[in-house]
Amino acid sequence: MPQLSDPRPTDLVVFGGTGDLSMRKLLPALYLLDRDGNLDGRTRIVAVSRNGLTDADLRGKAESAVRGHHAVQVVEAGVLRRFLDRLSHVTVDPGGDPSGWTDLAAALLPGRDRVFYLAVPPMAFGAICTGLDGAGLVTPDSRVVMEKPLGHDLASSQALNDEVARVFPEDRTYRIDHYLGKETVQNLLVLRFANVFLEPLWNSRWIDHVQITVTETVGVGGRKGYYDTSGAMRDMVQNHLLQLLCLTAMEPPASYDPDAVRDEKLKVLQSLRPITGEQVLQDTVRGQYGRGVVNGVEVPGYLDEPGGSDTSNTETYAALRAEISNWRWAGVPFYLRTGKHLDRARSEIVIRFREVPHPIFPGTNAAGTGSLVIRLQPDEGINLTMLTKMPGAGALQLRPVPLELSFADTFATRSPEAYERLLTDVLAGDSTLFMRRDEVEAAWRWVDPVIEAWNGLSTGPETYPAGGVGPAGAHRLIGRTGRTWYEEEQPR
Repeated sequence: MPQLSDPRPTDLVVFGGTGDLSMRKLLPALYLLDRDGNLDGRTRIVAVSRNGLTDADLRGKAESAVRGHHAVQVVEAGVLRRFLDRLSHVTVDPGGDPSGWTDLAAALLPGRDRVFYLAVPPMAFGAICTGLDGAGLVTPDSRVVMEKPLGHDLASSQALNDEVARVFPEDRTYRIDHYLGKETVQNLLVLRFANVFLEPLWNSRWIDHVQITVTETVGVGGRKGYYDTSGAMRDMVQNHLLQLLCLTAMEPPASYDPDAVRDEKLKVLQSLRPITGEQVLQDTVRGQYGRGVVNGVEVPGYLDEPGGSDTSNTETYAALRAEISNWRWAGVPFYLRTGKHLDRARSEIVIRFREVPHPIFPGTNAAGTGSLVIRLQPDEGINLTMLTKMPGAGALQLRPVPLELSFADTFATRSPEAYERLLTDVLAGDSTLFMRRDEVEAAWRWVDPVIEAWNGLSTGPETYPAGGVGPAGAHRLIGRTGRTWYEEEQPR
């Protein structure tokens, strides 16, 4: 990862600093930034929790988290000592003893940036921001970082944002979607707007449809209680998939300025054709995994998972047919799907180009051709499949052949974790890859009617076996127009 040209000394205050997100993602990412020279030498990390830990306790937990992280293959002892020396712990109960705010004030230094990272449930956002403001800890340069979920519908999202906005203005509020930190997502912008040959083809004249897929082999595990209040639409579609759709469909911004990019994303969300009423039955599918076998292991169905309701209609799979009502994309369907406990884990965007206007090679099997595949995970890369002639004399024979760009094979460097990229941008004050409030609310305006319509149906989600390819309805959804999901055309 390239070094920052002007790293700034910062007090990074992580509320929920001893929790799961901090230990699994944030602290290992910060260690890697430190190792690669992307943290100013004076930057400190203050973990805030209600646990009453000592600094030594925190550093022991942080060392275990760093050593156990998959991206930290070799721990450099000197770097680890330097990183752990940055860490301290302060006990604060936002709704309890006010002395914690005094302790936090004493732990912060004047004359430096302050970043307050809210790695806690959203219900605590308001109390934390109010506490920070009341203790006089919010300086003109302070920034706040918010993790999802940002509400469970439009009204709750607006209420949550209103609470935070009483203390932090919009230009100092950073809403994280970790998918936007992935290298391939950022390369999507470069692919589109730094390569002139693609732009003339990036429209309804040459593109038949777009598929955006984010699937997992894991189930909900111990998160069923939370998932019963969420589901795939709120957990994945409203944020991750719609953000990928925006980056795929947006118009070229005037510059790579944060608001110029986000203005164009907002226009896409505002152009989405609403899916309401009877249209929900035609253009959406919801599923819920039942018992099955994943990676050779028998797993329970969603209703048998511990916690939550055993009669839940919560969807663990969602597929939708979306349309963007503007000149560039009129008539081009965007197929979105996401699900848990499926046969493979992958995140990808597939651009399917139209067939040639007049084929001159009879008998050609064009299945799988004319596809641009942008793989976010696993094996980040870009694949363009095209037809080419097979070597040999005799009858002309054509075969689909991929032009493959594998990031791992092409670049002799490690691709940073998504949180590394996003934390780098937070520390630098760059909000390009973070969601603006109007984006979040526009996404909820499109998603809410679908969820409301689902809740009014007399039938529940379609059951699909864990370890399979998902509900049959998803294949009917795309198959009604003679199209197929991309992987169905590929050899297994």
